[in-house]
Amino acid sequence: MSTALITGASAGLGLEFARQLAADQHDLVLVARSEERLHRVAEELSSAYGVAIEVLPADLSTADGVARVAQRLAVVGGRPGEGDLRPVGLLVNNAGFTTSGNFVTGRVTTERRGIAVMVTAVMELTHAAVGQMLERDRGAILNVGSVAALTAGGTYAAAKAYVRTFTDSLAVELKGTGVTATLLSPGFMHTEFHARAGIADAASSAVPSWGWLDVEDVVRQALADVRRGVVLSTPSVRYKVASAALRAAPRWAVRALGKYR
Repeated sequence: MSTALITGASAGLGLEFARQLAADQHDLVLVARSEERLHRVAEELSSAYGVAIEVLPADLSTADGVARVAQRLAVVGGRPGEGDLRPVGLLVNNAGFTTSGNFVTGRVTTERRGIAVMVTAVMELTHAAVGQMLERDRGAILNVGSVAALTAGGTYAAAKAYVRTFTDSLAVELKGTGVTATLLSPGFMHTEFHARAGIADAASSAVPSWGWLDVEDVVRQALADVRRGVVLSTPSVRYKVASAALRAAPRWAVRALGKYR
């Protein structure tokens, strides 16, 4: 049994990661902005599966929030001041950020917060976790990306493109160390994401029923790929095909498709 830290753990994909990892008897550190929601999730999962759960409320769009989580990730175990805290063996960088509208007409402050959560926090938390993992010769990083990384979908797609390249680069550096890096690149899923972005109705009408993935299946596949040391995890054949088509298409054709959200 090891300890997994999940960001954005109070709902959607992050909550499903927490459920499946708890069911596999992993202790958890749950990170999200809402302390109340985190405590509800912690109580539910600890009662159901008997695992130890830490609640760590933090806003990852702020430097203070990232620093709090990074400090927890840096714990190696057995050092003075660390108490009984166990080192994190799996980091799931899942926290997302939703925006609606166009970049040119939107608020730059909103865009800045999105980049902080989806890019800066991912980089800083990964750096904190990898340090102690390398010291212990084992561990795994799972970064949640998106097929949107291959599109021309505004700063959201740009942020996910960073995560994709970052994870690839990390996997190269970690080869042979006992620590792995995996990118989860899913397609459309029924979670709170689209509702928070204010585009739930548009997404539902634009995407056929076969285009939606089951969250439980996505998480199950991602965790299986982490265990096997797979670098790129793309659940479902249909999104593997879509990703291959986007990579092969000329960029003018990708731009013509517009936003992927």
